[in-house]
Order: sequence, then structure tokens, then C-alpha cells
Amino acid sequence: MQTETTDKTRRKYVYSIVLVASIGGFLFGFDLVVIAGALPFLEIDFNLTPALKGFAVSSAILGSLTGPLIGLWFTEQIGRKKTMMLAAVFFMISTVGSAFAFGIWDFALWRFMGGVGIGLAMMSSPIYIAELSPPHMRGVLVNVNQLSNVIGINLAVVVGYLFSFEGWGWRWMFAAQAVPVILLIIGLLVIPESPRWLAAKGRLAEALKVLTKVNGATVAERELKEIEMELRQESGSFRELFQPGIRLALFVGVVLMIFSQINGVNMMLLYAPTILAEAGITMGSSAILSSIPVYLLILITTIIAFPLIKRFSRRGLLIASVICMSVGHIIMAVNLQQHWPPLFTLIPMLIGAGSFTLGLAPLSWVIVSEIFPNKVRGKALAVVCFFLYTASFITAQFFPMLTNWFLNRFSNASGVYWMFAGICATAALFSWKMVPETKGLSLEKISEFWRDRNKQTSRAQGG
Repeated sequence: MQTETTDKTRRKYVYSIVLVASIGGFLFGFDLVVIAGALPFLEIDFNLTPALKGFAVSSAILGSLTGPLIGLWFTEQIGRKKTMMLAAVFFMISTVGSAFAFGIWDFALWRFMGGVGIGLAMMSSPIYIAELSPPHMRGVLVNVNQLSNVIGINLAVVVGYLFSFEGWGWRWMFAAQAVPVILLIIGLLVIPESPRWLAAKGRLAEALKVLTKVNGATVAERELKEIEMELRQESGSFRELFQPGIRLALFVGVVLMIFSQINGVNMMLLYAPTILAEAGITMGSSAILSSIPVYLLILITTIIAFPLIKRFSRRGLLIASVICMSVGHIIMAVNLQQHWPPLFTLIPMLIGAGSFTLGLAPLSWVIVSEIFPNKVRGKALAVVCFFLYTASFITAQFFPMLTNWFLNRFSNASGVYWMFAGICATAALFSWKMVPETKGLSLEKISEFWRDRNKQTSRAQGG
């Protein structure tokens, strides 16, 4: 009974810490999707062309590109926790600035600042959660960040609908972000630093204290020894990222994150009201209201993803997810070609969004947060996130322009979705061939996997 009580206490401790860290994921979802509800009004107020519509959305993603570049230094030097605090500061600056913007260019500047916060948060939060989580809970706990992201997306849609009126309505959409930012700042004041970062800085007593609260004294001591042993085997330099074993892990992480952004479903979420409006649904709040089933579905499927990640293999779930996403895009393309009723557009959007949040969305973050050795994890995540946000920026910037080109050339945008279907099919093939299974392994055991693969590759080449 005492052991059971102690286990419950430890679980509550871990859940409370992860809940705070995942507010960064909430802000990621809210900050990027609140623009979907505001865009129809921004288009009118700022007289936006298709290119400027893309810029209004992608300016935040462009800011996210700087997150990995400066976040690398901050996560390594000042820690994962303080980097999340810095992200919160950028979020607050963006919140106030966006709400009071008076033109597209100053609006884009404040959105850029929020993007910097996104880049910092989405680099530090998954690392922090992965490094603090017990191995048997890591997949589920990293997915809490995804759940928080999706809750942020849904609340952004609700806020968008509530404030979907002319005048200052869209400004209140952005101002509403101040509430979760304040909660994040308060929560960060009480949670501990990552034990693996503490160990890397030689603060072993502090690391052991945190690990003991998470895993109990016996497991904590064994885990700290494994961490120390791995740290002695690594230099932590950028050069180490390009050693054969880790180089392959880096390649898998980069490609997986690029696929997570260029698969087309993200564009459905970012531009959902606009897509539905162009399909024939009334502009403004009606389009926002019609998009709520899509956002509500991704919340439900994200919750369903918890038992699926716990029960099934990471790799198998990932492959099934991207195949179903491809099917959704094919249905969307046929729908646009055949000019089916406007509301039918929701069906392929629901298929794509549901499949994405059941597999690729959570698993891309779970896998990249755990496949790299401790000492190079921050550097590897910086590289991975840089490619992620580059892909996201390019897709968000050119999606309305590409859609507009297909509309002008072929009178419908089906070609865009045929492209996305092909990308998802390629992602399925890549996942089958290249992505390893990491379920249930400690971070140190995963590191051993890449070192062993490196040795096998060297022997094969030598033979």
C-alpha cells in the first residue's frame, strides 16, 4: 500500500511538471491557428493580396526559424526551464504588439516575435519532457505536449468565433493569448530543471534529487549512473552529430519533421475557414463555425492517440497515419474536381486531420525527442527544428499562392491536394524503410542502438 501511494505521488509530480511544460505546446497551437479566424478580417482591414495573406500567416513561422538558432545556445547554457521562460517573454511581447498593430508590416513584426517564442518553446518543451519522463511513460507524456497544442488550436477557434465581428474583433483574438502566457510564467517558477541537463553541467546532487522524485531512490541512482556513463562517451560537439550512427538519426529526424509540415494537413488547419469559404461557405464567422468540427476532431483523436501510442508500435502507427492522410487528400482532390456540395469538403478535411493527430503529429515529436544521445540532444533538436520551421514557412507562405495559381489555371485547386497525397505516400515509404522502433527503451538504450548500428555499418563496409 505504501509503495502504491508513493508511485501515485511520483506520477502526480511528473504530471504536474509536464502540464506546466506543455503550456508551451498550447501557445504554439493557439498562436499559429488564431490567425485562421483573424485572416478574413485582416484581409479586409489591410487589403491583403494572396502573397500578403501567406505572409500574415507565415511571419510567425519565419520567427520560429530563429528559435532553434538562439534556442540551441540557451537550452545548453541556461537550461531547458529558463529557455521556456524566455519563450514566454516573447509570447507576451507578440500578444500585446499583434493586438495593437495598425498595418500588415508591424503586424508581421509582432507575429515574428511570437514565432521566436514558438521556436524556443517547441525546442525546449519536448526535450524537457522527454528528459524528465520515466521510459515507460515517455511516449504518453511527450504526447501531452501535442494534446496541449491541440487544446490551444481548439480554443483559438472558439476565441476566433466569439470575436468574429468587425472593428476590434480580430485584435481581441490575439489579446486573449495573454492568459495562458501568464499561467506559463507562474508555472515555470515552481518546476525543476531537467535532471539530464543538470548532470551534464556537473550538478549531480541536484539531478539525483529530481530523478528520485520522478523514479524513486533505487531507479534514480541507476539512471544517474547510466547518464554519467553516456556523458563520458560523448563530446557533445556539432561534429559528433555527423558520426555515422548519429548522422543517420539526424537524417531520420530531419526528414520526419519536414514531412510533419509539408503533408498538407497543417495547411488545412491554418487555412480551414478560408478553405471552407472558398468552397462556397459564407465568409467570416460562418466559415469559422463550419471549421469547428475539424478542430474538435483533432482534439478527440489526440486523446485517442494516448492509448494507441501506449499499445502499438511507434513505427506501425506512423505508417498507418500517413497512408490515411494520403487517402484524405485524394478525396479532397476528387471533391474539388467533381464540384461536390461545399459541406462535403469537411469529409476529407476530417479524414486528413484525424489521421494526422492520431499518428504523425504526436509521433514526430516523440521520436525526435528520444532518438538522440543526451549530450547532443539540444544540438540535434536545433538542426531538426530549423528544417521543420523552414518547411513550415515555405508551405504556409506559398499555399495560398499555389492554390490561387491552380484556381486561375484549372478553375479548381485539386492539383494542390494531389501533390500532398504524393508527399504523404512518400512519407509512408520513408517511415517503413528508415524509422526505428524506440518504444519502451530508455534514452540511454536508444543511444546504444545508434552506436551499435554504426558498428554494424562499419563492419559491413569493411567486409
